[in-house]
Amino acid sequence: MIKKILAMGIVAIALLGSGCSAWSKADDTLWMISIAAPQHYEVWVTDMFLEKTGERSWRQPIGTVGCCWKGPHGPTGAGGGVDPFPELILVNWFSYAEQKYYTKIIKVPPDLLDRMREPATYKTPMGVYSGPRNFMTIGLAPGGTVVVWILNQIGNEIEVMRMQATEVPGDPSRFTERTKGYLERNGDYLREHGIPMEGW
Repeated sequence: MIKKILAMGIVAIALLGSGCSAWSKADDTLWMISIAAPQHYEVWVTDMFLEKTGERSWRQPIGTVGCCWKGPHGPTGAGGGVDPFPELILVNWFSYAEQKYYTKIIKVPPDLLDRMREPATYKTPMGVYSGPRNFMTIGLAPGGTVVVWILNQIGNEIEVMRMQATEVPGDPSRFTERTKGYLERNGDYLREHGIPMEGW
């Protein structure tokens, strides 16, 4: 009887230990949030604020984002690590192509972090591995289209949100010099292809 009790105790301790280990590993995940924009349709993110209710509210500097939306180089862009993972994200930006300002408050779904923790396969030169989709990429497209993906490698992204931003008043002359540089790089493309407002 004592042997059975001891054996059960050892099993219980082992299970608790493995559970704690898995929980710690999940907590140690480096969560990342980045901003992407379609190639040739650069934006300047004037503000990005993140908030976890009751824990932290902070600003994440971003600046210019020009690539990439989809394809072999996207979705990916400028960003950084987040701790804790936010519940609210406010993004304000200026579209060089449109000469317009936009704003969007993104309410992160309560179950999104659990979805991101689900293992996803990714490949490296060392082999094939599995891990959480620890990147959230927020895409900002012409017309104020906002798309959010989760991924751990380009190619296994999942679209989890699609929203419409609000155009807000602003002075485009704040970006006169940067717009000149943008048009030098992308003016020919814009003249040929225009500025698609949908289909992103």
